[in-house]
Amino acid sequence: MVPTSAQAPLLKVHQLKKYFQQQSSLLGKTRNWLKAVDGVSFSIQAGETLGLVGESGCGKTTVGRTVIGLYQPTAGWVAYKGVNLARAKPAERLEYRRQMQMIFQDPYASLNPRMTVGDIIMEPMVIHHPEMGKKERMERVNELLNMVGLNPEHANRYPHEFSGGQRQRIGIARALAVEPEFIVCDEPVSAVDVSIQAQIINMLERLQEELNLTYLIIAHDLAMVKHISDRVAVMYLGKLVELVDSEELYLNPLHPYTKALLSAVPIADPDVERQRKRILLEGDLPSPVNPPPGCYFHTRCNQVLPICREQEPELRELETGHFVACHNV
Repeated sequence: MVPTSAQAPLLKVHQLKKYFQQQSSLLGKTRNWLKAVDGVSFSIQAGETLGLVGESGCGKTTVGRTVIGLYQPTAGWVAYKGVNLARAKPAERLEYRRQMQMIFQDPYASLNPRMTVGDIIMEPMVIHHPEMGKKERMERVNELLNMVGLNPEHANRYPHEFSGGQRQRIGIARALAVEPEFIVCDEPVSAVDVSIQAQIINMLERLQEELNLTYLIIAHDLAMVKHISDRVAVMYLGKLVELVDSEELYLNPLHPYTKALLSAVPIADPDVERQRKRILLEGDLPSPVNPPPGCYFHTRCNQVLPICREQEPELRELETGHFVACHNV
């Protein structure tokens, strides 16, 4: 179940699964499936920002890449403006791809080192707007560079001539090149200096307001997610365990895993920081190739019940707009 609204969501994800084949022998015989995403459902309204958080390896980035179409889902579906993208015609799919763009985590690997900044930003226009002339494209490139805080003369330079923060701005300009409505931001500030992170986040908020954008923010920095997100979804080992409004998540977390994550977020007040108790998770994160039976979190949970080892909890609405997957809540 996901929250419903009188207004149809811009994006709806239903029971999304993405498994990867594992080759476990020298002969290349496939024996196992890695369950990166295992039955995730959520929706995002137009103009909203949904934060997707969790430990490294929980499947956050795979969700984003599958939603955007870089990965084909193993099961489930993604609907954009009510249209199942897997069933859309090629021409329709191309149009929806224009409306859905992605800002990648690594600004070093996501930019072609053999292309100038101008060509990198111009490439989406060549694909989606072949009717545009070169002069018109260049004017659009200069406009986008100004929009993200760079100078038009930077268009003639190559990515290796820029800092990490500047490269991320180039990646943002490329994502905006074809005027999308929905953007997946895959840890947009994790690879840049701390002094630059606030600038990038503030710029994303400004662009959202000016261009009426909708965001899926993938991150592990809960403080940043609270600042920019309207709602937050918490993932653990390929599954959603909690989904709620941002403020409510920090005031009233219900899932034991969410409580443990929030207890690790530092607080600026040293007196409060000294007095609060850190929740430490024992044990290692189970393998997505061979997840435990029942609730995936029961091997590390300090509130485990007998049913947790046998039956998988379903994501249910315990309070208005507050969804939790836990037998103990």
